[in-house]
Amino acid sequence: MANAAAPAPRANMGEPAPRLDARLKVTGEARYASDFPVSNPAFAYLVTSTIAKGRITALDLAEARAVPGVLEILTHENTGDLKAVAFGSASTSTQQLGPEIDHDGQIVAVVLADTFEAARDAARRVRVTYAAATPSATFGAQGLTEDDATKVSERIKEAPAAGDVEAALAAADVAIDAEYATPTQHHNPIELFTTTCAWHDNRLTIYEPSQFVYGLKNSTAKKLGIDPGQVRVVSPFVGGAFGAKGQLTPRTGLIALAAKRLNRPVKLVASRDQGFTIATYRAETRHHIRLGAKADGKLVGYSHQGWEISSRRDPYCVAGVEDSARLYAFGAVRTKVNIVHADRNTPGFMRSPPVVPYIYALETAMDELAAKLRMDPVEFRRVNDTMTDPVSGKPYSSRSLMQCYDEAGGAFGWKRRDPRPGSMRDDDWLFGWGCATAVYPTHVATATARVRLMPDGKVRVQSAAHELGTGAYTVIGQMAAQELGVPLAATTVELGDSDLPPAMVAGGSNTTASTCSAVMKACAAIREKLARAATTANDGPLAGRDPGQVVLKDVALTAPDGATEKLEDTFRRLGVSAIEEYAEYAPEGVKPDAVKSLYASKGAMTGGPKGRKLMYAMGAEFVEVRVNAATREIRVPRMVGAFAAGRLMNTRTARSQLMGGMIWGISAALHESTEIDKRNARYVNDNLADYMVPVNADIEEVQVILVPEEDHDVNPAGVKGLGELANVGTAAAVSNAVYHATGMRIRKLPIRIEDILQA
Repeated sequence: MANAAAPAPRANMGEPAPRLDARLKVTGEARYASDFPVSNPAFAYLVTSTIAKGRITALDLAEARAVPGVLEILTHENTGDLKAVAFGSASTSTQQLGPEIDHDGQIVAVVLADTFEAARDAARRVRVTYAAATPSATFGAQGLTEDDATKVSERIKEAPAAGDVEAALAAADVAIDAEYATPTQHHNPIELFTTTCAWHDNRLTIYEPSQFVYGLKNSTAKKLGIDPGQVRVVSPFVGGAFGAKGQLTPRTGLIALAAKRLNRPVKLVASRDQGFTIATYRAETRHHIRLGAKADGKLVGYSHQGWEISSRRDPYCVAGVEDSARLYAFGAVRTKVNIVHADRNTPGFMRSPPVVPYIYALETAMDELAAKLRMDPVEFRRVNDTMTDPVSGKPYSSRSLMQCYDEAGGAFGWKRRDPRPGSMRDDDWLFGWGCATAVYPTHVATATARVRLMPDGKVRVQSAAHELGTGAYTVIGQMAAQELGVPLAATTVELGDSDLPPAMVAGGSNTTASTCSAVMKACAAIREKLARAATTANDGPLAGRDPGQVVLKDVALTAPDGATEKLEDTFRRLGVSAIEEYAEYAPEGVKPDAVKSLYASKGAMTGGPKGRKLMYAMGAEFVEVRVNAATREIRVPRMVGAFAAGRLMNTRTARSQLMGGMIWGISAALHESTEIDKRNARYVNDNLADYMVPVNADIEEVQVILVPEEDHDVNPAGVKGLGELANVGTAAAVSNAVYHATGMRIRKLPIRIEDILQA
């Protein structure tokens, strides 16, 4: 039955089927990486650096080794067997174990013991002597270095540009010139960063929460100097990732080496505070935007320069101008991204990595310019809506942005808004309404799948795709069930194991589009075999029919004239007890060896601005903010978002993902920031008590509207992907609403009481 949590499907939407893995998760039967039992494990505990820059000059391990139960201590002095792995899509960093210290909280030793308690006790007794240097923590510090991203990054080859921006801005009737800032943020998944390694017959099995089991398999093999065929990664469920579990981190090779040395399995569960420095985070950014328009609101020029914090060692950046530069009919465009190297651990992908900081800055600037033009912010966006890329001139495959604004704005009641800042009040509360665009590039990647159909209609789907809590088991199962004409309950889906056919990293919202396209291909091959067998028979109800017209539905093959044959009879005709097909899907435009490369964890991903057409999912978000006139306390009592993302496989899982993204957007706008001790380049609030995130009292009414959209260009499944879409626009919508409530423009995140008091 349809309800708010399971919306009734509209055009091009699948049924809100309950999750296939729901019972396992609510009963505790779902097995996460550290839940897998291994025989006679040893336990690991990490020792991390207490300085952010310098060098280890001495290690005193005597007291640690004296703790009963300690088996071994790994340091830079005895781990030279580990190889360096290049920074890139499958590795978070080129960092090795000491003696050079690049950042606070860097792994300097691993203590191994018979019990967790002994390992922890011994780790605290490791004495490290450092020659410390003064670190550069963040923007404004002495000693930072800066690079043009296009000169040093493998991912970012060019910055979008078109026309003469200086001339366009000089000719604008109205313009703004403003700077914006976003903070460091950490993923903080509920499931900690864990690794269990076990060797058997010279083959390594790794149990680790992973968004890319093939990437982890191949990168660990490189780290150990062994053949990838000797490594298996098992990760059927991931308890939150948000980008932090997509690449090899330094811990995995160390635990694998430890298990080899001890000749017994080793389990590591890193502590919450260690997770802040042994994995990745969202980089701190700064933005300078210049935006100009004619008096009628038509944009004429857009200049956006961004700065992103990275480590000394690695040129990580997200360069969100690749997407922001294409969002509206800007006229002239100029962009640039700079990588700022500090004494910090290397950042990494965090949900909607390029667009969250860059679209926040752009959508706040759009609101500022609309206010200066005295235009309604929605109408300002409507005037500048476009079906053409202002940079390349390529068309959009589909674009439903204004439909999203119309549906969300109608549900929100936007037309009742008084445009004057500070004009809307309810007793002691000032309230304001803000809106912003959500946008995310439609990525699609190489993928493979194996599908087996049985005579009784039971289906098994296998792919090394990943379940991060997004509903992958369910939507992949729904695709197979729909294509083979069986109930969803008849499908079994196996994911998260590198012994299965490979799939790309669960990032960029590509999993449903990519894996479902491979599943469709395998199912089509099964249907073709069955239809051909039934129609080319000398006898039988479908003999002589056109196999292309036969459909598989309700565990039977049926022709357009109503003639039908039970599936089990067709199997009997074929003389087989099962039909299994393996399929490879490669999106248009990738290299011919893309699938082969996927087996080596180098699969190709395309889409967004890269294809013949621009491919983007879009949405519109409206937020009401209330600010107490006396205390300046900020509340968000309601928000409405409408989103269009091509074919939606399941309205229940889609709504859940979009709602979660909007809530995370409130978190980014008002709560979330990793505080940094600038003297020591150290994270201060590295725990869930001090790292602020919303709780139930912070989130009231959240309405999600699913807007129908059909797109035949994006991929065979017609799916655009939406896991990262909804948290893109929310922070700007909140910021714009704060301005409308108070008349105060806060250009940095998160917005807190003290910001409004100071303003």
